[in-house]
Formats: sequence, structure tokens, C-alpha cells
Amino acid sequence: MRSDLRRTSATTLAAAVATALLLGTAGTPAQAADAPAPSPVSIGPAVTDDQQRGTFHLAAWTDVPGVTVTKVAVTIRKGDTVVAEIPSLPEYSWAKGRFGLTSADPLKLTEDGGTLPALGRYSLDVTATDSQGNTGTRTDAGTLDFTLKPQLEFGLSTPGWDDRTTVPSGTLTGVQPGSGDLVPITGRSVDIRRTTPEAGPVQSAVTTETGAFTGQAYTVARPGDDFRVAFAEESEEVHGSVAYTHTLYSVRPHTVSVQATADRVRVLPGQQAVVTGRMTDPQNGGTPLAGQQVQVGPSWYSTLMSGFAKTVTTDADGRFTATIPALPGLRVDSWAAVPVDPYQSFGTAVGGRLVMPQDARILAGSRVLTNEGKVIATGTLRATYDPEAYFGEPLYLEVSPDGRTGWRRIALTTASNYYPTVTMEAASRGGYYRFRHPETDVFAGTTSAVFRLARTEARVIGLNAGPEPVAKGGTLTTTATLQHYTGGAWRAYGNGAVALQFLAKGSTTWRNVATGRSASTGKVTLKAKATVDGSWRIRYWGDATHFHAPVAAPDYVDVR
Repeated sequence: MRSDLRRTSATTLAAAVATALLLGTAGTPAQAADAPAPSPVSIGPAVTDDQQRGTFHLAAWTDVPGVTVTKVAVTIRKGDTVVAEIPSLPEYSWAKGRFGLTSADPLKLTEDGGTLPALGRYSLDVTATDSQGNTGTRTDAGTLDFTLKPQLEFGLSTPGWDDRTTVPSGTLTGVQPGSGDLVPITGRSVDIRRTTPEAGPVQSAVTTETGAFTGQAYTVARPGDDFRVAFAEESEEVHGSVAYTHTLYSVRPHTVSVQATADRVRVLPGQQAVVTGRMTDPQNGGTPLAGQQVQVGPSWYSTLMSGFAKTVTTDADGRFTATIPALPGLRVDSWAAVPVDPYQSFGTAVGGRLVMPQDARILAGSRVLTNEGKVIATGTLRATYDPEAYFGEPLYLEVSPDGRTGWRRIALTTASNYYPTVTMEAASRGGYYRFRHPETDVFAGTTSAVFRLARTEARVIGLNAGPEPVAKGGTLTTTATLQHYTGGAWRAYGNGAVALQFLAKGSTTWRNVATGRSASTGKVTLKAKATVDGSWRIRYWGDATHFHAPVAAPDYVDVR
């Protein structure tokens, strides 16, 4: 018999069976087919709603196409003890595949008519079933945080003039899950700290059976001081942290009486206003208050410009003095005095009207003196330090015989920030000119550079037309002398362009009939034919340096 066909002993057979079983455990293809298939149903983590800790939500789904989860059951336990069961967790109508309790039907304590015996954290075991009957279970799918959510109310007592102490106090409560009731959190320490003007040490206050707490008094408290309270706990009863900052706003001020005046209303560049005043205590018979600080300075729209204000102290008689200098480029409409001590009130506002005209400049532009005796000049008014200054200010055009004295206004207009460049004109026979802005509440007085415009006066004298009478169609000769005023006397003006004009009897219109130029002696001779009776004259219209001459008396000639 072949050795491989010999009968196997019991020991050998047992070893072979053990080997086969071991191989089957390892998962041969034939044996793996006998193991149970995994469930297609899956369950996500269960999460407590922190706003309403009596509710939670989770997601459940199946991997089978066209199949949905139809039921989700939840077991709530503490350790190994089951405390409540939810046979069917509702599915949210607005989110397919999401299940959970809503604030309309939360878990509650038994004392509130619910099923949970006490506050605490509970384990959630979840089983989901789909429409084909497949199930899936997730043990410890999440923790129900069924604890109080802490919240604080906090305030400060109102300090006053005589007692500048404030005491922090408040109440620590918890939002009870399910019912939403506020219940006191008792016997806990609440941290209190003043954080400004500089951080102080932390003090602790213990809550009473109503949840109330009162901190230690803070002396020398000032409006604007910040105080912070904080509480945190992680226990079976309370879970969470809360902090709150409160600023001290309200104080009980002591009202005093202050009478003050300024020595001027308008402060020009280089000047200053002096404010004098006195502080008394009307609640103590009007006695003077010594050693009290007062802040005095310029104001704009009833707001003190503290950056430019000065702090002064009352003397033994309650009096104080402060100066307010001119501040270039600053817009000011008043002055004000305010108390430095936040526990002091002046009762009524202390201040008065005060303006600080800004420095301004005037730039002269084009200017001309016409031969008709009219000056036309353009000027621009601007604030020196504030290019966006708003204004509507008067601007003068003035003339002087020597540029130093005897200035006389010959034109007036208004320049504004919208139209800072203006053109003015006036009748003038020449001289020294300037633009001037008078002192106002907006701008200090200022002038432009002086400029000179000049022309020479001219005249026509000795007019004569002849012969008289003259034959109709005959030649008429008109003579005159053209002069200009130079070197302090009237002298002959040669080579001046002139015209002979004629006004027919009964007409109102002069017409030119001949032109020419004066001789070096100023002599003018112009000829024309005479056809009707009328008046004759010679006109000089001026040139680039001369005014035109005044109209000389005409000469009437008969024509026969």
C-alpha cells in the first residue's frame, strides 16, 4: 500500500481539522460568502443644540438606491442605565435625512413633566431602519448635553461727588434645558475685574441662593471705567462660560455756578482772547470754590476742541483766567469752559461767541485801463491755510494817487469758495490800484500787491471850420490843435490819429467824413465838401497810451 493512502491516525486527523478551521477563519472565498453582509444603513453623530439643550439632531441614510430611512429610534442612558427612549425621532420637514427634536417638543426634566430625572450628560444610542427593513445601530452616537447654560446680569452702583465709590453686582442664572426657565446658579464664584483705565486684580464674589452676587467696592471710580465679570463651569449641572463688560456712565454730579467772559469776540492772527471767570457753590450759599480745574478753549458747533484747550485752576476766591491764542487754519465759532472733574457740572453751558478770522491772500490777475477811462481788473481770494474753506466775502478795488495813502474804493463785489476769482471794473483816469478784503469773522484783512495803470490825458482845442458861410459843394477846411498833458503841462501831440465828423442840421447822428494825423506841432487840418448846413468837429479816440480826448464844442457852418 502506498504510504500516502495509509489510514490517518486520530491525532493526525484532529490536526488536519484544526488547520482547515484556521484556514476558513482566514477567509477563503468559499467560506467568506457565509459571513453576514454589512448593513447599508449609516448614522451620523448626534449633536446637542446649544441654544436649547433639550434637543439634538443627527443624520441617517441608506446606501440602497431609491430607499430611504423611515425610522430612527434613540436610547438615552447614563452609563449602563437606560433613562429614556425615543421610539421614533421626527424627521425635519425642511431637511430630508435629518432627524431631531425641535424646540416645540424638547426633552425635559421629570419635574417639568419630562422623562429625564436630572441634569447631566447622557449617552445616545441610535438605531435607524430603512424602507426595505435594513437596520443600522450606532452606540454612543453622541452626548446629550442636558445642562444649564449660564448667563449673567451685571451692573454698577452710581457714585457721586461726595462718595466716588461704585459697587459691582449682578445675578448668575442658568437656562434650564427643555423648559427654558431661568434658574439661579448658587454657591458659585464670579470673577470681577476693573479693566480700565488700568487692569486691576481679580476679585471673586459668591452667588447666593437667588443667584445674586455683590463685589467689593471700587473707590475713586470715574466715568468711562470698564468692569468685566466672567464665569465658567464644566460640570454635570452647569456647562459653559459667559463674560460681560460694563462701562460706568452714570454718576451723581455736583452742580456749581460758573460766570465767565472773554475780552474780545474776534481774535486776529497774532492776537489772543483772555477768558476770566469765577466758580461758586450755589448749594453752599454761593461760596467760592478754590482749587477746582476748568478746561477753557475754542469751540466749533458747541463742541470744545480739547486738543487746543487749556486747563486752569481756580484761586482762593474761585477765580480763573485762561488765554486762547489765534489758531491759523482752525475753524472756530465760539469758546467754551467745561469742568475737568467728571463729578462736577456747570448746570448751564459756559461760553460765548468767538471767531478766528483766517489768514487770506489775494492774487491780482489781468488788469487794464481803457482809453475810455475804465479800469478792468481780475483778482482771486483764497484762505492761506485752508484750501477748502467755505466763504462768501467782500472784495474791494481801490485806487490811490501815490500807492501809499488816500486809498479810495471804486468797486465792490463778493468772492466765494465756489467763485474765488472775480472781475471788477470802474471809471478811473489811472493811478495805483489794489484789491482789499476788509477784516471779517471769516478772514483777516488783507490786500493784494499794488499795481499801477496809467494813460496820458489828451484834448482838442482851437476848433474852427471855414469859410463861413461856404458855397454848396465847396471845400470846407477844419483846423484844431491836438495836445496831451505831459511833464506837468499841456504840450503839442504829433502824429495822433484824428477824424473830422459832421452832423447835418436836423440829424442826431455824427458821421466821419475825413481822417488824418496831427503835425509835430499838434496842428490838425482836415478838408471836406460841404453840401448842407450842419456842425463840424474833430475827434481824437486815443491810442495805447492816451485817453481819448473829450468832445470839443463843434462849429456850425451855413451852406449857401
